[in-house]
Amino acid sequence: METLKLLCDYFPTAVFTGKCLVFISEDWRVELTEHKDSDFSKADNSKPPVMRIKIFKKALNGEFVPGHYEDFQLSSLGELAEQIEKYVQMAIGTNLRENIE
Repeated sequence: METLKLLCDYFPTAVFTGKCLVFISEDWRVELTEHKDSDFSKADNSKPPVMRIKIFKKALNGEFVPGHYEDFQLSSLGELAEQIEKYVQMAIGTNLRENIE
């Protein structure tokens, strides 16, 4: 959750729900969730968490239909935010740091 909270500062249009960051518009919904390795028996727990980006498109019936998703695991917060922004911008054609339209 720590990385999600930090990404809130980078993406001012996001809403933190307590378990994910959500970007929503009339036609799109983008969710960012954080996944940590829960295997405590591994010696290397220094890996950054996996950030999963899920893209949903509004269907004709008004419901958001899950589309594709991608996992990101970058240690630099700035690089992580840039790559997430680039991915979503290419997928839906708009910038997350501005209003999703």
